[in-house]
Amino acid sequence: MSGKYLVTGGAGYVGSVVARHLLEAGHEVTVLDNLSTGFREGVPAGAAFVEGDIRDAAKWLDASYDGVLHFAASSQVGESVVRPEKYWDNNVGGTMALLGAMREAGVRRLVFSSTAATYGEPEEVPIVETAPTKPTSPYGATKLAVDHMITGEAAAHGLGAVSLRYFNVAGAYGAHGERHDPESHLIPLVLQVAQGRRDAISVYGDDYPTPDGTCIRDYIHVADLAEAHLLALRAAAPGEHLICNLGNGNGFSVREVIETVRRVTGHPVPEVAAPRRGGDPAVLVASARTAHEKLGWNPSRADLAGIVADAWEFAQSIAEER
Repeated sequence: MSGKYLVTGGAGYVGSVVARHLLEAGHEVTVLDNLSTGFREGVPAGAAFVEGDIRDAAKWLDASYDGVLHFAASSQVGESVVRPEKYWDNNVGGTMALLGAMREAGVRRLVFSSTAATYGEPEEVPIVETAPTKPTSPYGATKLAVDHMITGEAAAHGLGAVSLRYFNVAGAYGAHGERHDPESHLIPLVLQVAQGRRDAISVYGDDYPTPDGTCIRDYIHVADLAEAHLLALRAAAPGEHLICNLGNGNGFSVREVIETVRRVTGHPVPEVAAPRRGGDPAVLVASARTAHEKLGWNPSRADLAGIVADAWEFAQSIAEER
């Protein structure tokens, strides 16, 4: 059955891919984005677009909407440490206003794009939903605060909600891929080296207790992630807040990513050794068992070479636009 959905932050990387998946599934989509980090051309064809802040949602959100998929957030861990006020204001204050607008309009279904940063440095991996939540940055803390807010909203006002917690999203889906400025994610940074836009890739620590000494991280293809969000819409039950971790179940090391980029692109990727960064755990991998059991989600694009190949194709396409 087709529905009508609001996608906040739908001009950004993940939000735009989810918006496109919704359209391809036959739904009506409105994208709300202030374009502070998103791109107008990222809004998929066929979606209505409203340029504005999530605090303005009450001006036009009404009962004709079947649900909201919420991606509008500040998301740079490093920036959150030096500008925590921005993250509390936007991520928490903005979401509080959005929940109020949904309550007033009678829109009672929400999928929240959360983060595995809510767990901080895990005591065990793979990380399960019952793991202690000890965020090590204001970014993670604000996302955790929003999860608590949603839990209260569900219990008090009947909201049906699903929060999806995940680590690294990668790859591309057609014309939708990563184009952050500044870029901080490993795969697009390594691809910039392959393109000659960056001299070398810094490897922050090569003495971790991992097979090759470099950090291991979980990577999810953005299309697999989008499919999880659509499944979460179906699973959202009135008065309940379900939290699911998303991951491939096994991670890839920094060096594996670099080697895969060399193999896929055929270009050299010089490395530069750098000191460890504070707060970088050796391994971050999430368990997706709950998502499999509750949502029926099974990632089908877990191959690192395929993820890199899609990201490379997108990186080349936007390089031609410059």
